[in-house]
This record gives sequence, structure tokens and C-alpha cells, in this order.
Amino acid sequence: MPRTPVRFSSSLRLETGHGGVANPRWMALLGNLETAGSITAAAKAAGLSYKAAWDAIDAMNNLAGKTLVATTVGGKGGGGTRLTAQGRELLATYHAVAQEQERFLAKINSDLGRAKRSLPVLGRLSMRTSARNQWSGTVRKIRQGAINDEIDIELPGGDRIAAVITRESTENLGVEVGREVIALVKASSVMIGRSGGSRLRLSARNQLAGRIARVTPGAVNTEVVIALRGGSTIAAVITDISAQGLSLAVGQKALAVFKASSVIVGAA
Repeated sequence: MPRTPVRFSSSLRLETGHGGVANPRWMALLGNLETAGSITAAAKAAGLSYKAAWDAIDAMNNLAGKTLVATTVGGKGGGGTRLTAQGRELLATYHAVAQEQERFLAKINSDLGRAKRSLPVLGRLSMRTSARNQWSGTVRKIRQGAINDEIDIELPGGDRIAAVITRESTENLGVEVGREVIALVKASSVMIGRSGGSRLRLSARNQLAGRIARVTPGAVNTEVVIALRGGSTIAAVITDISAQGLSLAVGQKALAVFKASSVIVGAA
């Protein structure tokens, strides 16, 4: 598969003391609403569900401190949803700033040269989360359900993990086959198994085989780090009693086990 060109990009947000008022998807919703005049059509064009669109409108109206989107019922014009003067002003201001941002980023990208090879790493390293385990992977399969989707993510070494997220999250994140995503799993959600490296008969969807790289006992819990294929690692925090019962030692084969529902998926 050819390597996708890498460039700097930025998501423009407008923040207030109470939270974010504007982001690209919300502004797309306002723009589509201005032209379509229909919340259903505007939501579809912006890639949002009908409920998510109304949630966004409510949030924007609340956070802006003034009505950006007004709804009328019945009447001479038949009712509908429209932008107020404040909403149109906010949309115009956002577009003006976005244009300046694009010109700024275009200049940066034109001056990068060979430094582009470092950009994917910089992007991943800039993310800060409380999850001990963070991997970059590629979406290989999506199994759609009525409410939740199961996402298969391939790690650089070839291991695959499954994540279960809501259909709405799949749509909002733009998750699709071939896209690079970030998978997050808390160390406390990972169990350790000993079975010679083979899979255990468990309901947990994810079982990653490797060798124990580090065992760090604490007062109550022990951190166990397992080295996977391709240089990736996975950390687990288990009780000292469990670690002693398993007789864990560096170099042993082990399985890192966690549920698909324990995986958080992120996308740039």
C-alpha cells in the first residue's frame, strides 16, 4: 500500500470559559443549516445523526450565552430551524479565521522538506491521556451492529485488537477501513494469563501473546509489562497476590487479556 502523504493539519476550535462553542463539525452543521433550512438535511451533510445535531445545537446555544439557532413552529412560513443574526456572525467569523489558518498551515507544509518523516511520530507523542497503554494502529475491519460497532485494529507488529464502540462514535470519529487510529487501554483493565503463550478459553475478545519484559512489585499491586511482536508493549496492573500466584518472571511467555469494551479509540 503506498504511503499516505503526511502534512501538518489543525482543527480550529473556539473556546469560552464554559467550554468549546465551535469546532469544524459544528460549524459545518451551522453552514448547512443556513443553506438547507432543515435540521435533517444539515445533520446528514455534516455527518451527524439527527440526535447528535440537536445535541450540538443545544450545546452551542448554551455555551455561547445567546441563541445561535432558533426554531419556530407553524406560522405563516410553516416553521423551521434557522440561524439567528448572532449565529451567522459566528459562522462568518469562524470561516475568516479558518482561511487564515489554512494559509498559515500551507506555508508550514511547503517548508517542511524531509522533516515530514517525523510528523506522524510528533502527532502521536503530543497526545496526553491517563491510559497506560497507547498504540497507533490501522483499522482492518468494521463489523456494524444496531447500536455498537466492533473495530479490528492492526498494530505495527501484526497483532490485532478488537474494540467495541457505539455506531455514533464510529461516525463522529470518521473511523473507516485503512484509517490510522489510536487505541487506548488502561493497565487496570488488562489481565495476565500463563498458558505457554496459547490462547485461553475466555469471553475476553483480546488476548495478546508475548514475553514478560518487566515485573515491578508495589505495596499492593504489581505492574507487569509484556513485550509484543514488532516492538510494542502492553502494561497490566494486577494484585501482588495474583503476581505471586502466577510466579511471574522476566522472559516467561504470557498473555495480556482485556475486553473489547475496554478499548478506547481515538482519531486525529
